[in-house]
Amino acid sequence: MLTFVPTLDRLEIEARVNAEKRTNEIRMAFIGGTGFRNTLHKRLVPGDGLQQGRDHRGAAWTERLLLTGSAGLDPSHEDAAGGRIGVLAGPEGILMVDSQYVQLADKVLAAIRRINTGPIRLLVNTHIHRDHTAGNAYFAKQGAIIFSREELREGMVRLSNLPNAGTNPVANPAGFPVVTYGMGPPVKIHMNDEVVDFIPIRAAHTGGDTNIKFEKANVLFIGDFYRNYGYPFIDINNGGTLKGMLEGLEATMKSADANTTIVPGHGTLIKRNAIEPYRDMILVIAGKVEQMIAHGKSLQEVLAAKLTAPYDGKVAGGSDSSAERFVSAVYQELKGGRK
Repeated sequence: MLTFVPTLDRLEIEARVNAEKRTNEIRMAFIGGTGFRNTLHKRLVPGDGLQQGRDHRGAAWTERLLLTGSAGLDPSHEDAAGGRIGVLAGPEGILMVDSQYVQLADKVLAAIRRINTGPIRLLVNTHIHRDHTAGNAYFAKQGAIIFSREELREGMVRLSNLPNAGTNPVANPAGFPVVTYGMGPPVKIHMNDEVVDFIPIRAAHTGGDTNIKFEKANVLFIGDFYRNYGYPFIDINNGGTLKGMLEGLEATMKSADANTTIVPGHGTLIKRNAIEPYRDMILVIAGKVEQMIAHGKSLQEVLAAKLTAPYDGKVAGGSDSSAERFVSAVYQELKGGRK
């Protein structure tokens, strides 16, 4: 079973769950992705996930669930609390993509146990942000071996040396990845009649991004360097770059075909044809920023120009703060490149 989980406080099942916990059957499900805080009965829209039914192998169930609630837990992500989780479950155990906020770890585990009672064997992180990694230590205690980019683990180690490390769950050594990899060929996991590729992405959203491709299911998890809720987030403080984000988008399009279900960490599920206009938007805005830099404009002058205005009505969650964060990161990188 392959599952998408943006784990929130209240569980509302929008698709039928088989009451039997069949650990000997490979089952595929899609959990959440469009749960909104304070909205307890919002349905998934057509095209937002896969419909309930059989997948192409005929033996696995495909289900789609919606998790809703979590008022106040994650004000920075109004579409849903934290990042989406993926689960591959079958007779050989469970593989997880990301681990969510530590406050929700019990609820994440309960959601997984509604699907499969087998051992949680592997966990891979798409990037370092706490809405994707803060539950690592919890799931390590459940038996998961954690995989990530080398840069992600190094970032966690740096956090563990800061004065506030004791209050930061991402800095907990118990949650550090134990298997790491750099740029190069994908790490391949053969499990539950599936081949899972951990695909390293050059510094994009952060300095340690990974795409996860489920080859037979034709599903691609891409973390947060693409998002259709809010403007792109280039986290410069954690190694993200504009150049890497553009390269990552190109790599994503190469990893997907027209039928691939692409799973961002936030927002709705997409197909490959959604990536190109997103990339083009970044290129247009970056070009305008570069022109203003060439004319000696300051960051404040660039922000005042409202360069995202043509897109504001089209970008869900495209708040002023989201737009300013994006444009500021583009300005900082391009300005630095002109020195």
